[in-house]
Amino acid sequence: MPGELDKVADQARALREWFRGFVHKHMGRPLASKALQELVPLNRLLERDEAFSQISRQRHDDGDRLDLRMMRRWRSPESLLLPIGEALAKFVCEEDFASVKACEGHSCTLVFADSTRRRARRWCSMAICGNRAKQAAHRTRLKKKR
Repeated sequence: MPGELDKVADQARALREWFRGFVHKHMGRPLASKALQELVPLNRLLERDEAFSQISRQRHDDGDRLDLRMMRRWRSPESLLLPIGEALAKFVCEEDFASVKACEGHSCTLVFADSTRRRARRWCSMAICGNRAKQAAHRTRLKKKR
């Protein structure tokens, strides 16, 4: 029906903002088990899933093989949120929140898991935010020389 996908898009944006707040609240330290109480919206989303396993033929470099794959019935537009919910749940369960940082980019709102050896990463992307910061620092140094 018209408007159903717009409604799901609104739900996806609300989920994103809720999760962003959750991550900002808990980043920089290990995630405690009491945070489970705050994950009720995510668990409600995940319990709506109609996923099932199915054996299928997969092509590989060394020939065809049978693989067990997770499948999903897409019965409603809301089911489009389920893969997003799974990714968020995987992040909560597998990432060390002590290594989650906010990007230091001037107007960037992204967060990332710092998996570098010294945990010294500062930007979500060196190619975007890091490069902009370095360009700004360079322009500042040039202005000071004048």
